[in-house]
Amino acid sequence: MMKVRINLKKEIDFSYDVLIESGLLGKIPKDLKNNPIGNKYAIITDSNVNRIYGHKIANGMISEGLTVCMLNFQAGEKSKNINIVEYLINKLIDKGLERNSAIIALGGGVVGDVAGFVASIFLRSIPYIQIPTTLMAQVDSSIGGKTAVDLSKGKNLIGTFHHPKKVYIDPLVLSSLSQRELQNGLSEIIKYGVIYNRGLFEYLENNVEEINKRNVECITHIIIKSCQIKSEIVQKDEKEENLRAILNYGHTFGHAEEKCGKYETHLHGEAVTIGMNFAGTLAYRLGFWQKVDLQRQNSLIKSFNLPIKSNFKSNEILKVMYRDKKVADQRIMFVFPEKIGKMATSNGKYKITVPEKELVSLLNEFSS
Repeated sequence: MMKVRINLKKEIDFSYDVLIESGLLGKIPKDLKNNPIGNKYAIITDSNVNRIYGHKIANGMISEGLTVCMLNFQAGEKSKNINIVEYLINKLIDKGLERNSAIIALGGGVVGDVAGFVASIFLRSIPYIQIPTTLMAQVDSSIGGKTAVDLSKGKNLIGTFHHPKKVYIDPLVLSSLSQRELQNGLSEIIKYGVIYNRGLFEYLENNVEEINKRNVECITHIIIKSCQIKSEIVQKDEKEENLRAILNYGHTFGHAEEKCGKYETHLHGEAVTIGMNFAGTLAYRLGFWQKVDLQRQNSLIKSFNLPIKSNFKSNEILKVMYRDKKVADQRIMFVFPEKIGKMATSNGKYKITVPEKELVSLLNEFSS
């Protein structure tokens, strides 16, 4: 037998900067002029963000002599699908983007996921930049390189790991968010406190009123802490081999809650806090953490007017959970807290399987 070996082992540096500063939005065009990412740029955004910030960014880039085009799609989770991906790619071809061009994802989590996925597959991948305009996107989806779109069978079932070249975070853009959208983003910040950083959790407990009032200093502080936490976890486990799985706390149930509601009943963060209550209660019943910590978690969630109770029947939720991309060998995987600021492991692994009997028993209590 003749064997031809193809040696592909190599080191690639995917490092990038996350820049956080109030008023940063207006400085982006000049920074891209001085530190170019591509020879042409396509700003991908949604119908809501386009009206508020799209032309401001585009006009600023044009004034700096940069070549830029604008692409947008209807706002909302329903646009996070393969048809929108094909639409955007055809537009990129029409606009003449090339291998050395770049995409700018301007918007919330849906825009970031879709634009990042498009960048990862267009012409076998081109660079992209994240400019997150929601709290959820600033502290979570813009960092870590996960891109994806949904299928009718479930959330984020088609995706890639494709890191941005740079992330620009301006806390002042959050002034355009509704209170519900702001609180939606706080769900992920509460999660960071539970899974990794007790100090952040306690800061949230001590500053509920100021955060709800949108105190810029408080908001900026929790954005910075959240970005530091996520970056630290991603650096240790880029492809979710073990540690990064803790970022999924509340998400197994949460994604099912979203899907059952056809992405209309709850925002992503609202579904996650319901999932945190479910996973946290399951963790307590299985002996992973104490009831007092579960109560503190749920009290903090409710202090930001986020939900903890499901709207759907147990059989609906269970059916969707079995389609979750984190299912292994037809076993639903969870991550559980050991105490506030630390997650539990079983045989050194953070992903833990749960007997279906225990799962169904609790699901029946959570059902509407």
